[in-house]
Amino acid sequence: MRSAFLVATLAGFAAATGAASAEQSLRGPEIRIARAAGAITVDGDLSDPGWRGATRVDTWIETRPGDNVPPKVRSVGYITYDDRYFYAGFEFFDPDPARIRAPYADRDDISEAIDYGGVVLDTRNDGRTGVLFLATPRGVQYDAVTNDATGNEDSSPDVYWDSAGRITHDGWVLEIRIPFSSLRYAGTGPQTWGIMLFRNYPREFRYQLFSMPLPRGGNCFVCRANTLTGLDGLPSGDHLVVAPYLSAKREALPRGEPGTPLVDGPTDLTGGVDAKWVPNPDHAFDATINPDFSQVESDVAQISANERFALLYPEKRPFFLEGTELFSTPIQAVYTRAITSPRWGARATGKSGDTAYTALVADDRGGGSAILPGPDSSSFANQDFASRVGVVRVRRDLGTSFVSFLATDREISGGGSNRVFGPDFQWHPSSTDTITGQILFSTSRTPDRPDLAAQWDGRTLSGGGADFWWSHSTRHFDASAEVKAFGEGFRADAGFVPQVGFRESYAELGYSWLPTGFFTRVRVFALADPMWDNDGGRLRSLVAAGVNVEGRWNSFAKVWVYADRWRVDPPGADLSARREIPQTQLRVSVQASPSQVLAGISLEGVLGEQIDFANARPGRGATLTLALTSRATDHLALRLDASRRWIDVRPDGGGPRSRLFTAQVERLKATYTFNPRSYARLIAQYARTDSNPALYRDPVDARSGSLTGSALLAYKLNWQTVLFLGYGDERTLDAAGNFQRSARQLFLKASYALQR
Repeated sequence: MRSAFLVATLAGFAAATGAASAEQSLRGPEIRIARAAGAITVDGDLSDPGWRGATRVDTWIETRPGDNVPPKVRSVGYITYDDRYFYAGFEFFDPDPARIRAPYADRDDISEAIDYGGVVLDTRNDGRTGVLFLATPRGVQYDAVTNDATGNEDSSPDVYWDSAGRITHDGWVLEIRIPFSSLRYAGTGPQTWGIMLFRNYPREFRYQLFSMPLPRGGNCFVCRANTLTGLDGLPSGDHLVVAPYLSAKREALPRGEPGTPLVDGPTDLTGGVDAKWVPNPDHAFDATINPDFSQVESDVAQISANERFALLYPEKRPFFLEGTELFSTPIQAVYTRAITSPRWGARATGKSGDTAYTALVADDRGGGSAILPGPDSSSFANQDFASRVGVVRVRRDLGTSFVSFLATDREISGGGSNRVFGPDFQWHPSSTDTITGQILFSTSRTPDRPDLAAQWDGRTLSGGGADFWWSHSTRHFDASAEVKAFGEGFRADAGFVPQVGFRESYAELGYSWLPTGFFTRVRVFALADPMWDNDGGRLRSLVAAGVNVEGRWNSFAKVWVYADRWRVDPPGADLSARREIPQTQLRVSVQASPSQVLAGISLEGVLGEQIDFANARPGRGATLTLALTSRATDHLALRLDASRRWIDVRPDGGGPRSRLFTAQVERLKATYTFNPRSYARLIAQYARTDSNPALYRDPVDARSGSLTGSALLAYKLNWQTVLFLGYGDERTLDAAGNFQRSARQLFLKASYALQR
């Protein structure tokens, strides 16, 4: 099997090498930019001298819900530049300005249900990666990196830029100014970039307007950008940002068990510095000493009851987010949250010609939990040891295709290591097909810490992993297929690979209609997803079929029937006692953005047969998840997240079904935004699990839970010049069902970015 994967990868490399000439035919019309004729002040007024003679973009196209048709509203864009900045200005006309949706919000807190616009820049002109610079009529900013290789849009990275918006009697005006020091481009001579001008116009439908057509189907987005020419004499770099910070935290903990009086501990003062040096526009170097990785906002809790594998949480820490798209590969061998508490870190990111690279090293104090993967489930072990982590990825672009190589290394203090390496590629044989693949090999020596995990006894492990994916998409028809294989000895301790020792095959077919009226797309689909262990035993067999629709109020709904069989090992039993348990379920997902007041609603449900994995038996139950976002005023936003899961089972001796457990999470976040730079926020989160110990084979608590609350005042001059003052309160559910105070924190953070 290993030889077959190597042959497939080499074939992909060879095919990708010949695919470098097709991308130019996908580009939108050329736009030529000219230097500004004078000064520009970013204040939402386009009467400055610098806008005279700016390139004017009058041609806009409605790409959704209409299929590349003339838009219903008029938009005009202007672009220009000077020695330091790239500028974009917009006049967004509106027949009813009173309906403009323009609430105040924090940076990046922009949804599809509000008005916004801006530019997408492909400054490397690779037709693959674009940086979004979007803003609302209030000047609220959203920046993100969109990556055609993965299809993902990541809003975690932040860069320095300015924006100002203004609502007028006939619509709204937007000005954007982007320092060239915030962009990565090749050299200082004549430039060719990709550019998209964009407007989001949400009314009865969410209308998306672009400066170029976007055909339905196809396998790329950034590759369709307009070609931007005329840029010349750009700055050569040598930009430095140093952002020192100081934080103070005072925590109170119980004198004994939860419920006993809290005792204040000493004030913990911490300082550090982040630095970024851009010697030229193509390369950036980041360094950090005692980095501040405090989370200003906690993760949204996820229900973990009856889950077989570890849950994924997104990265939020700034140091890891330069060139974040280079960490994204088919196998998630890099998961920077596995670096839990660095003492220091350094990183280099850049591109030379068609070769892009990133290299990172960090000294991790440890803490948190490490994932112990397996074919049927994953578990955790405390990571109370330090380690040093290194990651390198080099990618060679071949038109809109690429080949790449990744290597990671984790060296554990006191003994132990994990090294992962291998190639990956993406090939676009046509405008409708994409083939992606990756092969990785790992060698590991576990730490000699059997007190933390039985398998951590200093043993040596090795194994391979592979993932190959093909997708095909046209206006009406889509198809995809994927194969995966992982050896039981494969480990990616700097990544997120919670399942090993299996082989999987996935296939899906879909057909879409594009009606006009309430619905704008109707798609029917069917899929199959069997999985085996490496001895040929079946782990799972899944088939599903259903329909999804898109329509009015930016709505999406999906309904499908899900029939599955899982292999389950009874606790403490030998392998001969394994059994397969079927489950047939109805699954429903609904999303919509009806108005600014009800800016978002999402409901997901799984109903029907369930598997009680902890006790290896069938059951019945449901999982329901609700998310609501409301903007009662332009300043106040409310967000409710709620989840509930339950399973009913028959006792081992038979009889009627009884409730095995009920798990729930509710989280309410209220944010009052005074202006785009300051806000106040309150969060309350309640989590609880009630179990019936008599129905479990192993001891469990009858109830467990927590109640947490936090308050935060924030001021942000930019994303690194900030002032936060916060308070937190934590309570734990005791055996009697009462919440006892378990912690209290007071938090202060100040950071200031010095730039040269």
